[in-house]
Parts: sequence; C-alpha cells; structure tokens
Amino acid sequence: MRKLLNTLYVTSPNTYLSLDGENIVVLKDEEELLRMPLHNLEGIIAFGYTGASPALMGACAKRNIALSFVKQSGNFLARTVGEVRGNVTLRKTQYRLSDSAVESNKIARNFIVGKIYNARWVVERATRDYAVRLDVDKLKGVSKSLANSLKLVEQSDELGQLRGYEGEAASQYFSVFDDLILQQKEHFYFHSRNKRPPLDNVNAMLSFVYTLLAHDAAAALETVGLDPYVGFLHRDRPGRISLALDMMEELRAVYADRFVISLINKREINTNGFTQKENGAVIMDDDTRKTILKAWQSKKLEIITHPFLQEKISWGLIPYAQAMLLARFIRGDLDGYPPFMWK
Repeated sequence: MRKLLNTLYVTSPNTYLSLDGENIVVLKDEEELLRMPLHNLEGIIAFGYTGASPALMGACAKRNIALSFVKQSGNFLARTVGEVRGNVTLRKTQYRLSDSAVESNKIARNFIVGKIYNARWVVERATRDYAVRLDVDKLKGVSKSLANSLKLVEQSDELGQLRGYEGEAASQYFSVFDDLILQQKEHFYFHSRNKRPPLDNVNAMLSFVYTLLAHDAAAALETVGLDPYVGFLHRDRPGRISLALDMMEELRAVYADRFVISLINKREINTNGFTQKENGAVIMDDDTRKTILKAWQSKKLEIITHPFLQEKISWGLIPYAQAMLLARFIRGDLDGYPPFMWK
C-alpha cells in the first residue's frame, strides 16, 4: 500500500511558489517564508493568485506531485498535469467504458450505492449517538427512505434514471443535515445545499472541504494510471475532473460531511471567521481556513480498516485505495467495482 506523504497548503493570497534545487520555496514580496523538500510531498494546494514558477510546475509533474490552484473561497481553479502516465491500455479501456451508456451505468451505479449507503450510515449513527437530543423518528424515516433508494439504484439500468434516484436520496439526506448540527445553531445552520456562491457558513465549509477531497481524488486516480477527467456518472466537460467527482460521491457523507459537522459541534471554528458579502456569498478568513486545513490533515492520518480490503490504512489513503480498486476492475481483475461502504 502506498505511503501517505504530506500535502502543503499555501493559504496566503500574495505568495509565489518557486523551485530551488529539490526544494519548494514559498516567497512573499521576495522574502522566503518556507522551504520544504519535494520528496516529502504528495500534493500542493495554493490558495493564492500570484502563481508558481514553470520550473516548479515541471518538477511537480515529473515527481507526480499534485499541484492545484484554488480561490480564497475554496473554489477550484486549475491543476497542473504533466506527461500522461500509467498503462495506455488501462486508459483506452476506461475511455471505451465511458463511451458506453450501459457500462457507464454499471459503474456509476456502484458509486451511488456507496454514496447512499454511507449517507444512511451517518443518519443511523446519529440516532444511536444522540438519541436524547434528536428526533429519532424523523431520522429513522429518512433512513428508511434511503434504504428504499438503495434498492431502486441497484435495479437502475439507465443513467438518467440513476441520477433521478441519486437526487431524491440526496434531498432526503440533506433534509436532516441541520439536525446533525448540535452546537452553535444560531450561526451554523443548514437549509439547503448552495455552492455558487455558498450562502451560509455551513455551505461555505462544505464547498471548501469538497474541493480538498476532489484534489485528493484526482491525484489518486492519476497515481494508478486513470484519467481523472473521463467519468461515468459525471459526463465529459472541458476542465472538469469528472471521474474524481464520481469517486467522491461515496466519500462525501462519511468523510467530508462528518468532518465539517465535527468541527462545528466541537467548536473548533466559530462564526467570527465568516463574512457575508453584498451578493450574499459567505467567505472564510485565513485563520478559519488554516484551522480547517490543520484538522483535515489530522483527519487524514486517522487509521481505519478498509471494509473491502480488510487492511488498516489512513483516511487519507482511502481515495487511493478506491482508485486502485477501480483500476483493477477496469483491467478485468475484479468482477465489479467495490464502493467504499463504511460500517
């Protein structure tokens, strides 16, 4: 299994990333703020606008270090991609499967099975852990609805139908999302999912963390030789990492959503770190972003037992493990793609 290395998050908007030998150097007004060996890194996410030197981008591409550029709000901007790596036969098979509506539906169906299963697990876990504080009957009703959605998804034989079932399940899950927020209710509430732009503190956090997860998923797919831009559920769109978004679906609730809820309920963040602009968009300040990034790195180091592989690995390696399993399926080593179904 791959070793989990560090991801460098550069949060200052006025920094420039350059290369000096085998080191990345972070500069601000030509003053060196940080120097770090590249061999310690598996990813770099820059939240600034100044940019990076071509030499650094080339070095990252050569060493398979994922380098992504993100707006201060957390919205994805771009990522550097070097020479195409991996088995050409694997990618050609991926493209053929993506071109087939029937085969795409089979793979997409497993992504959605994992998504709904994990969303239901999050709801069920809440009813067990906080039975006294929650409307258990309400949450049990949603859990039953998600179980019904699972059956429909498993029988789906068309992508449009599958998306309809997925949308209804997501609506049910998000209908009780606010119930899972137990602290700081005055400032951290969830009425609906909104993202362009996020209109409340919780949606701002979700969008930010989803961007981090998308970066990790795309990097994992590149590592195993798959093309992160060619998906099965999310169809081709220039510049969109469709396969990474596919793979993220099964990890959103159990990995990203629970992480955001935990930060709020443990009061690791507070409303002082959020500002609402005139157009209604909510943005986070630098300190809040740094707090979330530090907690995200800690979360990635937590050890769990992978439900399919039955191996102890860190949360940070789950996207890689799923990418590896998807590659094995596409090569024909597995009869089907096993989604991540947390217990």
